[in-house]
Amino acid sequence: MDAEDWIPTSWRMKKAAQTVEYPDQDHLSNVLNKIKSLPPLVTPSEIERLRHQLSLVQRNEAFLLHAGDCAESFEACTQQNISAKVGLILSFSLILIWGARLPVVRIGRIAGQYAKPRSSVTEKVGDREVMIFRGDNVNGFNPDERTPDPERLLSAYFHSTATLNHIRGLLTSGFGSLHHPRDWSLSHVRSKSLKAEYEVISEGLADALDFTKTIGLGSGREAQSYERGGGRSVLGEADLYTSHEGLLLDYEEAMTRKYPIPDSIVSRELGTPAPEKYYNTSAHFLWVGDRTRQLNGAHVEYFRGIRNPIGIKIGPSMAAEELVTLLDVVNPGRDSGRITLITRYGAEKIDSHLASHIKAVQASGHPVIWVCDPMHGNTLISSTGLKTRHFGTIISELTSCLRIHSECGSRLGGVSLEFTGELNEEGYSVTECLGGSMELSEEQLGLRYQSFCDPRLNFEQSFDVAFLISNHFKNQQPGTGTRRKGSEDVLYSELGGKR
Repeated sequence: MDAEDWIPTSWRMKKAAQTVEYPDQDHLSNVLNKIKSLPPLVTPSEIERLRHQLSLVQRNEAFLLHAGDCAESFEACTQQNISAKVGLILSFSLILIWGARLPVVRIGRIAGQYAKPRSSVTEKVGDREVMIFRGDNVNGFNPDERTPDPERLLSAYFHSTATLNHIRGLLTSGFGSLHHPRDWSLSHVRSKSLKAEYEVISEGLADALDFTKTIGLGSGREAQSYERGGGRSVLGEADLYTSHEGLLLDYEEAMTRKYPIPDSIVSRELGTPAPEKYYNTSAHFLWVGDRTRQLNGAHVEYFRGIRNPIGIKIGPSMAAEELVTLLDVVNPGRDSGRITLITRYGAEKIDSHLASHIKAVQASGHPVIWVCDPMHGNTLISSTGLKTRHFGTIISELTSCLRIHSECGSRLGGVSLEFTGELNEEGYSVTECLGGSMELSEEQLGLRYQSFCDPRLNFEQSFDVAFLISNHFKNQQPGTGTRRKGSEDVLYSELGGKR
């Protein structure tokens, strides 16, 4: 079946991995029919804008930040949590922009990241064997709520809607304005050194804005009008796109709609109607996971037909020739900005796999964006029994990724991180990953461990990563002095030599 013959139900002819077995299929059908009648969460115009911005990343004219929760929860859908997440994403991107001198394309793992793939179907809870927790849009974390419930898909839609509505409200009311970056998340950072570094950027930005105001660029009247609720300005506007793993294909199919391509250049030139394509309207960007990327599987079949830009997780089990074949399937037209490859090998395995993947894609001629996910391959169990990750190992994979891309004549186009802006009632960050500038120890993990899935970087650790990447790109710029160390050594030296 070629791309023109694809329909949203095509995946049903293939075998699906990570399936969910619902006891009541009629109930499931009724819920999916309801979802099909509900409004889209995102628009084709927004999706096309993201495709364009990702094409800039592909041409090394921008950098991609893909970040947010491992898995969202319905309970965490609050004004405070959403605002904190958005603030952290904005702060992180500002640090990158300051050092790299490149625009940052922001994609949040937010407003829909409710399901998670799991390696087991069941687990033991006490003396009971129950179905594994698959995420809030499938079943409940409580062992008594593990039966898959279709109503949770409907609840996921409305929680995604509420989250997205608040994000849009924040970004259209001045929350993303460059005139007050300190408001985003600095008050939650406990590290004095990180605060000082961020203050340097804030003060430099304030000076730059004052200068542009003085010479008549980005005039004060425009900025003041925006701050008072007027029209949007360049300095006050910030794009933030949404994403989630396209895991539950029943839901993704229900959210797939056919629309004309907005502002089609071809149709304008020929004076013909714009061609219609299928868009997944649940998110701007979706990715297929390392567990569901089988060439003949249902997920790849679904992903090849949607117009959205898509991500593909690449792990150690992916053979180089398999990767090229997969690219042939999901992007036969070799469209720019369509494919983002998110590598997740683990610090100990990246040297054995990344270079061969890069070279295979280079030889194929496929246009892709390379993004490093230094989180998923570096999970461990602490001595206290908690799932965690060590900051030094995360940095090790990230810096190795930078080095290998450079050796292969390639370029890292972005990072994919699991971090959180969540705070406890006293205003403290979570304690889920070890290390970082605050030197979080195993004994401290249990203080504020809030994740019900994978461990996330907290505010301080997220800022640590942001400054390390920013300083790396700053050191690559002309006029910054002769580099005497490799990128890995430079990044580690920023941590005071701690690994």
